[in-house]
Amino acid sequence: MAQKTEQKKDDFKVVSVNRKALHDYDVLERVEAGVVLTGSEIKSIRGGRANLSDAYARPDRGELWLLGAHIAQYEKASYYNHEPTRSRKLLLHKDQLFRLVQTVQQKGLTLIPLRLYIRNHVAKVELGVCRGRREYDKRRILAERATEREIQRALRQR
Repeated sequence: MAQKTEQKKDDFKVVSVNRKALHDYDVLERVEAGVVLTGSEIKSIRGGRANLSDAYARPDRGELWLLGAHIAQYEKASYYNHEPTRSRKLLLHKDQLFRLVQTVQQKGLTLIPLRLYIRNHVAKVELGVCRGRREYDKRRILAERATEREIQRALRQR
């Protein structure tokens, strides 16, 4: 008797999306990184209580750190709770880290977390190598999206 081997599907739950970053920056490249968390932090993330709106990533002494991300305290953690906006270490392969640091050192580029999600029971952050947008670029892109929505709406009504 042959046993059936079941392929494990990718569990993928998006916890937080940084919509502000997608509005304020042009994303040139995307990279997935792991996050070093405490027990109360991962429980809070699984509860959907994380915010990336003012967060960014910065290299420091050969490591990459996530700064400004807010993960709410877990109510049931008592005195073992964590600091909500503490710096968190990001996990990347050494060659990925080196390439990202070289890219970010270019003028006007920064690492912004775009979304926080749980994949196969592990918290991950999608980082974007971003360039800031000018105010007139933001207005132009909003106008393009509005016209695109109107076109799609008109096509659906036909």
